[in-house]
This record gives sequence, C-alpha cells and structure tokens, in this order.
Amino acid sequence: MPARVRQGIRSAQLGLLVNTLLAVVKLVAGILGNAYVLIADAVESSADIFSSLVVWSGLRIASREADEEYPFGYGKAEPLAAAVVAVMLLGAAAGIAVQAVREIRTPHHTPAPFTLVVLVLVVTVKEGLFRWVRGVGSELGSTAVKADAWHHRSDAITSIAAFIGISVALAGGPGWESADDWAALFAAGIIVFNAIRLMRPAIDDIMDRSPGSQLEERITAAALNTPEVRAIEKLRIRKVGLNYQVDLHVQAEPGMSLHEAHLLSGRVKGAIRSAVPEVDGVLIHMEPHEV
Repeated sequence: MPARVRQGIRSAQLGLLVNTLLAVVKLVAGILGNAYVLIADAVESSADIFSSLVVWSGLRIASREADEEYPFGYGKAEPLAAAVVAVMLLGAAAGIAVQAVREIRTPHHTPAPFTLVVLVLVVTVKEGLFRWVRGVGSELGSTAVKADAWHHRSDAITSIAAFIGISVALAGGPGWESADDWAALFAAGIIVFNAIRLMRPAIDDIMDRSPGSQLEERITAAALNTPEVRAIEKLRIRKVGLNYQVDLHVQAEPGMSLHEAHLLSGRVKGAIRSAVPEVDGVLIHMEPHEV
C-alpha cells in the first residue's frame, strides 16, 4: 500500500477513535445534564464515526491495483467515499432538526451548567482534529480525507452552537429552557451547508472535471521542455483516487520514424511524471507537426 494512502488511513483511524470517545462523553453529559443539544451533538459524532469508516474503506479500495475486472483501477472509490460522507451529514442534520423541533414543543428542564465544560473540551479537540486532518487531506489531494476533516469542523460548530444555546438557557432562567433546542436546530442548518460544500468536489471528481489551470500548466511545461517536441494539444486530465491520469497529443517532426516517435513519447511520459509526481499514468498520441 502506498505511503500516501497509509497516511490518509491513519487520519481516518485517529478520527474514529476520537469520535467514539466524544460521542460517549456527549451522550452521557446530555442525558445527565438535560441538554438535548448535547445528545444531538452525540448523534452527529456517531455519524462522524461511520464517516471515518467510510473514508478508511474508500482509501483502501482506491489503492488497489487495476485488474481485468477494473482495468482503469479502483480510484473512483475515493470520491465515492466523500460523497457518502456528505450524504451521511445530510441524514444526521435531518434527524437533529426533527428531534429539535419536537423538543422545542415539549417543556423540559434547564440544562445543567457542567455541560458547558464538556462542550469547551469538545470544541477544542474537534477543531484541533479538523486542522490536522485537513492538512493531511491537502497534502494528499484527497477529497475523502478533506470531507472527513470538514465533518470534524461541523462537529465543532454544532458544539459551539450548543454552548451558546445552553448559556442562553442558563442566563435566561425559566421560559428559556428550549434555547439549547433552538441551538440544535441552527446547528443542523450548519451541517447541511457543510454537506453540500463537501458533495460538490466529490461529484467533480466522479464526473472527471478538469483539475484546473495550475496543474495543466505544469504538465504542459514538462512536455514542451522535452527535446524534439514541437507542440502539444488536446491535454486532458482527470483525477483517479489520489492521483491523476493524463491524455495528451504531442506533435513532432513529420519525418520521424515510428520507432523514434515511440521513444519520444516515452521521454515525454517520463518528463511529465518526474515534474508532476502526482500524475500516475500518461497516454501519449503522437502526431506530425505541420507549420
């Protein structure tokens, strides 16, 4: 298994462990402290547990070598995992919103003050985890790992909303008991926003959207700097897992023999993969250069 994949899996494993511990802490604190928003937060953390499992599985599948059944490899499992995480976020948000509305319509006790301490701890841990996992995702160029990072950030945001709601309920006294439920409802909206934000890049990768001009410029420069290359055209790039596949038309002198053209295409491939290590495969189409 490539080192980059192992790094992504380690981030998912750490998230799995942290989310499991925090889910238990928030659930117990929410029940004992009469704070539904904490229980809702525990539900969101439970979704985080499954999202980390999904990312872990997606990266493992995406790292498999191509075979006869999947000749182009298993790389699409990585953005599919990100899409599944986004859908899970939407599901968690819907469940939190429905239950929050029920709690608002049902009178209940004011949350206990100690729940604020629990929330401060949760926000600190989750924000730190978000920053670390996001860094790993950016380094790897992994849509799934980035999605997992934003799952941690959404958990931190819901905890901040919970802190505000419980604080309002405690400060307001009788009549303000449902403030934490309104906070849970607001947090559900934030989760929906993050889910949509995560879904877009996952769909882009699945639909083979162009990765952008910066990568194109690096590949173009590497190809044009190869001796005997006169011009290039029809550069196509698509992301597959953590890497990229390149399809490129290279123009050379018309009098070049087939053998020489074959050797030149090999040099172009080597130049591109050397200059842009994240490129995994290059398909070169040789054409005569016409002025």
